[in-house]
Amino acid sequence: MDSIVKKLTEIESAASAIVSHAESQKEALEREYQAKRKTFDEKVERQTMAHVEEIRGELEQNLKKLSVGHENSSDDSIAALRKDFEESHTQYARDILKRITEVS
Repeated sequence: MDSIVKKLTEIESAASAIVSHAESQKEALEREYQAKRKTFDEKVERQTMAHVEEIRGELEQNLKKLSVGHENSSDDSIAALRKDFEESHTQYARDILKRITEVS
């Protein structure tokens, strides 16, 4: 009977040692996991910010191009209106005078 108790005690001690070792490995793995996750999160954050900056730069360039295009378009429209006025202002004046003096 003593030998059975002795064997059970040895088994219990071995089991306790195994559980203790597993818990310490679990803690070590948890720390390693946390460190890797932090590194990954930082890497993704840097990549995301770089991509956002790239998109922001492209957007600013597109807005500048659009702005220049609108300025050029406005300048062209104004020039065309001035040319039309210079060429046809006498006729416009006659048409206005005619409308004013017509009897309804």
